[in-house]
Amino acid sequence: MALTDREQQLLTLIRASPLSSPEELARRLGTSRAAVNVHVSSLVRKGALLGRGYILPETADLPRVVLVGGANMDLKARILGHCVPGTSNPGVTGQTPGGVARNIAENLGHLGVAVSLISAVGRDVLGDALLRQTEAAGVEVRGVLRAEEEATGTYTAVLDATGELVVAVAAMSVMDRLTPAAVRERRGLLRGAAWVVADGNLRPDTLRHLLELCAEAGVPVAFEPVSVPKAGQLRPALEAGLAPALVTPNVAELGALLGRDVPDTPADLRAAAQALHGRGVELVWVRRGPLGSLLSGPEGAQEFPALPAAVRDVTGAGDAMLAAFLAGLVSGVSAGEAARLGHAAAAATVESPLTVVPDLSLSTLRDRLN
Repeated sequence: MALTDREQQLLTLIRASPLSSPEELARRLGTSRAAVNVHVSSLVRKGALLGRGYILPETADLPRVVLVGGANMDLKARILGHCVPGTSNPGVTGQTPGGVARNIAENLGHLGVAVSLISAVGRDVLGDALLRQTEAAGVEVRGVLRAEEEATGTYTAVLDATGELVVAVAAMSVMDRLTPAAVRERRGLLRGAAWVVADGNLRPDTLRHLLELCAEAGVPVAFEPVSVPKAGQLRPALEAGLAPALVTPNVAELGALLGRDVPDTPADLRAAAQALHGRGVELVWVRRGPLGSLLSGPEGAQEFPALPAAVRDVTGAGDAMLAAFLAGLVSGVSAGEAARLGHAAAAATVESPLTVVPDLSLSTLRDRLN
């Protein structure tokens, strides 16, 4: 169907600046937001756009992963010597983009996967820098909500001299702005995705609504719990029959998903995974730190050893692990081979002082496994 002159003007603006809000597009066109929405609906109907998330047809046939969850600035402080509680300790500090969903998205971008991010950040200096650096890493960020009255989230981590986490503070109240309605407005980004990843930073009602939208669209969801308190947010959805296809807890988070303690033994982990399978979860990948991981699925359970690594900083290792796992699945390898790629990505990440290793690639991960 032919486009009107105004529709063509709007499409040109969207192509040039896909992060523009409806208000910004209306201002540049010299019209109202309501008129822009009418034109967008017409463009969707004519096939020039694939939804109100401004998905363009030429990118629609690429395997794409959509991340929904936290994006924040990581503020890391590393103690240089022995940690002495209750007083100041000599150390070094740094600031890098972070957030579980955002980190996974950036890792996927480095691994050559088409990736989109749905999150919430403040309309502030940190938010500007966060989106600029994330987009530069190959992540499509037009689905990120900009909050007017909330600051961009921060994650402040204190590491000991070996790179292990001592304590962390997550200030993520801006994520409350990512409501079910906000996710629904961005549902065009979900359509046709190979995977959607939801992290535990989402509100429980937003997580449940996201699972409903993905079930309607036939898109598999991976749930990354983030922490023990946040892991339990999935339980109401499981009880309602809204199970993700994949969950990636550590042992403590696995217990939170089930509402009981789970001992860290292969037999107990297998039994716990079977309980989640009974609730509709197809794949359960339990991370065990230096003990490796256990992957349970339709073909049974497999154990994978952690790869040798000289630890500098553990921050972001789990995010890289899941990103490589999904990149492997998208590329067509088995779940077991994808898990091995995940362990290679985790080893590469803990050896780096950076939260996300910029030269990560499937070929370098395969080299590490050989």
